[in-house]
Amino acid sequence: MTAMTPNQIRNIALLGGPGSGKTSLADTFLWLAGAVSRRGSVDQGNSVFDYEEEAKNRHHSTSLSIGHCLWKGFWINIIDTPGLLDFFGDAYAAVRVVEGAILVIDATVGVEAQVERSFKLIRRQNLPCIAFVNKIDDERASFEKVMSEIETNLQVRPVPLWVLQEGSKGTVINVISGAVDNGEQVISGDASSVPGELRERVIEAVAETSDELLEKYLSEGTLSEEEIANGLKQVVISSPQNLLVFLGSANKGIGVRALLDAVVNFFPSPVEITVPIQTDSKEATLKSDPEGLGVAFVFKLFADPYVGRVSVFRVFSGTIKSDSTAINVTTGRKERIGQLMVTQGKNYEPIGEAPTGAIALVGKLESTRIGHTLCSEGLSVQIPPIEFPQGYTELAVYPKAQGDEEKILSSIQRLAEEDGVFRWYRHSETGETIIVGMGDQHLDVIVEKMKRKFGAEVVTKLPKIPYKETIRKPGEGEGRYIKQTGGRGQYGVARIRIEPLERGAGFEFVNQITGGVIPSKFIPSVEKGIREAMQKGILAGYPMVDFQVILFDGKYHEVDSSDFAFQMAGILALRNTAEKCDPYLLEPIMKLEVFVPEEFVGDIIGDLNGKRGHVLGIEPEDGMRKITALVPLAEIQRYAADLRSITRGRGTYRVEFSHYEEVPSHLAAQIIAQAKAEQEKER
Repeated sequence: MTAMTPNQIRNIALLGGPGSGKTSLADTFLWLAGAVSRRGSVDQGNSVFDYEEEAKNRHHSTSLSIGHCLWKGFWINIIDTPGLLDFFGDAYAAVRVVEGAILVIDATVGVEAQVERSFKLIRRQNLPCIAFVNKIDDERASFEKVMSEIETNLQVRPVPLWVLQEGSKGTVINVISGAVDNGEQVISGDASSVPGELRERVIEAVAETSDELLEKYLSEGTLSEEEIANGLKQVVISSPQNLLVFLGSANKGIGVRALLDAVVNFFPSPVEITVPIQTDSKEATLKSDPEGLGVAFVFKLFADPYVGRVSVFRVFSGTIKSDSTAINVTTGRKERIGQLMVTQGKNYEPIGEAPTGAIALVGKLESTRIGHTLCSEGLSVQIPPIEFPQGYTELAVYPKAQGDEEKILSSIQRLAEEDGVFRWYRHSETGETIIVGMGDQHLDVIVEKMKRKFGAEVVTKLPKIPYKETIRKPGEGEGRYIKQTGGRGQYGVARIRIEPLERGAGFEFVNQITGGVIPSKFIPSVEKGIREAMQKGILAGYPMVDFQVILFDGKYHEVDSSDFAFQMAGILALRNTAEKCDPYLLEPIMKLEVFVPEEFVGDIIGDLNGKRGHVLGIEPEDGMRKITALVPLAEIQRYAADLRSITRGRGTYRVEFSHYEEVPSHLAAQIIAQAKAEQEKER
């Protein structure tokens, strides 16, 4: 890494919709800056940024990746983020460690759902932002449509600094200076051909950044080019009502040089910002101090076949040095910092130290995970962890080969460390290993990585629905376990009464034995047997809930009675009695919250009605409509895909368990038949 002062570092993230050209733009940055000898290409599979096999095969990014270049004496760290919603979690990490964001918009598509989502994330982080309207050379491109949608969909005023030169699809012109960029070079010119209203829009945006400039503009009707050039940085940094817009073609380099100039001129340096921290349980802010003690924030982990676990971090203050030690403030443990590196896609370069503003990598940190803070010894401040979006798409995974269970579990754990959104759990009732992500594509990539990185092959299925069984009416019955065929036998008789309880009450066991008809030492044995039997109900083998068992009578034998005999008596008593109590099936009901634009409310309600849903209410929230409904889990296991299809990607949702309800009889018969058929197969 070339020695740079923090003032000479810029950190940027590229966000936007899928296919908008973010990765192509990042590759072109490197090429124009001379960081690579040839321009990488997503389509040709040689992009510096999309280097993982999963990204190459799909021709789109599946995780964030990092590169860097030198431009006019400035070191620019570039974080390319995925455009697909399934992989959008990495954007949440990227915006936490940069000083500026470039919102890439496809001129042939306009401001679609993921652009809106990306812009909200940028604004939530209070990041300076510049829009780059890409593919402006395409015949389908519409600059006017994009400008209109920026205003209506993003709720900001677009301020285009570069526009298409009149009569051209391959040349852009600066509305103030008249400089022209044709992709090969930037040449000076004059802005006389630019419509005056576009120039006025830029000047007005600059004038709004200070009282002094506004007063001059109102009195003289214009500002000098120097005042405009200096004021544009303030438009980007401190004028949230305006969005500075550049346009061009990433593939042809049109407008990209101007965008690189804007990165170094308009985005703040690492020493111009503060970062929220927690110290002694109090919220505060950390001002970057290049000469102070080191503070770094880990925002990404990945497994490297040669280095092992690699931690990617951003230095917010001080310097982190190779072959040193640091304190993981999040865990309280000391970490040995080995050889530091910077990365150009998948290629590493060793460095001696990482100054304030640097993005660097280090291998083999033992206790450090995503969202942890590292500090030099003698300092203890903690940067708040990343609040990743939560995914709700689930798949059950089974080993493809016997004996691979440990390998699969290990690979899942490692990938959960790398991906802040991905999680897993073992279902306590079905026994399945469940992986959870943002959508089907996200989980497909997880499964592919399990095989490629760790040699763990799995078969995936929709998770089993954790149905339960209960009873509708009370009943009495008996369990007899008597084995007397010579020698010591087995003898236990238990008589019980079963009564239904309220939904959610669980299970109660009541002992009403009197007179010693069952000795007290065997009462727990009966209860143990009943609890064992209720784990596999009589209808379809699902756990029984919401009922009370009263043990009121029984018999024992002084010699042949035993703990085992009364356990078996309890099992038989429950099975025999439950059949008389009108058993029925319960299914999990989920509370679903769907967030969509107003135009999709009717379609969503219609879809939920078709899924046996019950809509509880509709209310505004964060510029969207929130639809709250109760829906059976069995109906929404693929809801991420359904919602994407209905809303063209503009909807999101949250889901959580609510309660259990009775399954309609016609569906219960199908479920019971299917469960019995599966039980027969297993025998």
